[in-house]
Amino acid sequence: MSNQEYKEELVRAKEAWQEKVNKALEKQPERKEFKLDSDLELDIVYDPLHREDFDYLSQLNWPGKYPYTRGIQPTMYRGRLWTMRQYAGFGSAEETNQRFRYLLQEGQTGLSVAFDLPTQIGYDSDHPLARGEVGKVGVAIDSLADMEILMDQIPLDQVSTSMTINAPAAVLLAMYMAVAEKQGIPMEKIKGTIQNDILKEYVARGTYIFPPRESMRLVVDIFSFAGEKIPNWNTISISGYHIREAGSTAVQEVAFTLGNGIAYVEAALEAGLEIDRFAPRLSFFFNAHSNFLEEVAKFRAARRIWARLMKERFNAKDPRSMMLRFHTQTAGSTLTAQQPDINLVRVGFQALSAVLGGTQSLHTNSRDEALALPSEQSVLLALRTQQVIGHEIGVTDTADPLGGAYFIESLTDHIEEEALKYIARIDEIGGAVEAIENGFIQQEIQASAYRYQKEIEAQKRVVVGVNRFAISGEQPIDLLKMDPSTSQRQVDRLKEVRLSRNQDVVASALQDLRKAAQSGANMMPCILTAVKAYATMGEICNTLRDVFGEYQQHNIL
Repeated sequence: MSNQEYKEELVRAKEAWQEKVNKALEKQPERKEFKLDSDLELDIVYDPLHREDFDYLSQLNWPGKYPYTRGIQPTMYRGRLWTMRQYAGFGSAEETNQRFRYLLQEGQTGLSVAFDLPTQIGYDSDHPLARGEVGKVGVAIDSLADMEILMDQIPLDQVSTSMTINAPAAVLLAMYMAVAEKQGIPMEKIKGTIQNDILKEYVARGTYIFPPRESMRLVVDIFSFAGEKIPNWNTISISGYHIREAGSTAVQEVAFTLGNGIAYVEAALEAGLEIDRFAPRLSFFFNAHSNFLEEVAKFRAARRIWARLMKERFNAKDPRSMMLRFHTQTAGSTLTAQQPDINLVRVGFQALSAVLGGTQSLHTNSRDEALALPSEQSVLLALRTQQVIGHEIGVTDTADPLGGAYFIESLTDHIEEEALKYIARIDEIGGAVEAIENGFIQQEIQASAYRYQKEIEAQKRVVVGVNRFAISGEQPIDLLKMDPSTSQRQVDRLKEVRLSRNQDVVASALQDLRKAAQSGANMMPCILTAVKAYATMGEICNTLRDVFGEYQQHNIL
């Protein structure tokens, strides 16, 4: 039978089946409209007719082969599992160090540091704007002294560390390097990631300091400096996570994240860096949301788009430059304060979608995070969720186990096509920076978030325990309680650091940083020198504020 004859037979068979579907629908109408979060109307079933022009080698290929749709490693998790990297940080450096060591003891395989809001926006703990926020949503880090305590008894040549820090990423990276040096660890031995993705801060999160173009210069300075000094460090984690948390669809998450990635690549090339020198150390960070199969397809589509962009648009030659390596975190925005134990179920499925999508590292949210920072018991359950997926249920025994499924491949194609339309629109505007400055990306996310919320309110979208299946008289659960004296102890330590250091050395280092910022020189060496002299986060960022100014967000109507 020829291909054409086979296709004609399939069409006839499907038409006969469709008659049965129509009769079934007369007896029992469908219970709702079936659409993806990205607004694609779904068919009842997917079959070979959805894949008429399928080309295995160009669209899928084997795991570890371009365009990496099926994963970046030939054997995927048969060699080793993803890095289990629970995001943690609260109160003082001492408290967070204890949580790190507890999680490592329980089988966590990498660290992920959460910083408090003053640290994220470059203020010391005794700044008036820091009052009430010290150590609340992450750990307070004012100087190298805090970083030394944070990483105490943690071998930085054996454990990789991810740091969720953006505007002052250069400062935290310098502190980490200084601690590794004090531990006697060669710089080529340290591994980890700094988020360092400032563009998504203007779009979705808000912890920016400097204007976009000056911030982009800092990002590129890190690319250049880290490429020479710490070759195994990921210099950026281009983040779709926060874009999705702000209300984007899966398609928008892919498009806006990769659009930002294009902007970083272009900025680095304009600064004279070679594509295959810095691109292998770019990494990504995605959200694992609740539409299980859409999320699996999203990760696969993102990998394929990035591979083609790097090869065809930027002429990368090194295969590592084309491999989209990504961390995943389950969706915080889907967690509910009502019936919080249900969050364990949500997180389990979200984490499974990330694994089936081929993630390189994973954080699983805790059941109580809609109420407070996670308790020790809750974070252990979150870690155990990853361990069950990795060791018990068999999904890691073969690479890309859902690959080839008609629905998965159709979804992957759809997300790729729609994301590329957005990327083309961003290109027409002039790139991601311009699209952010004129509010295009923010407006698109806001519209999606509004539609999503309206669907919940109208009960077109069910949130179990919230708009359906609610219960009254819920029993409270034990929550983590913060020590109210943490803030004052942090301020006291900051005062001690300022009194014990050499003030002339600090002043000289900050002056050198000012000159580098004004002249266009790479700022990282000066930041590292200032950090080693125990200059504080606020002092370093204020020096740059004096030169660059502060960014003021425009209202987006």
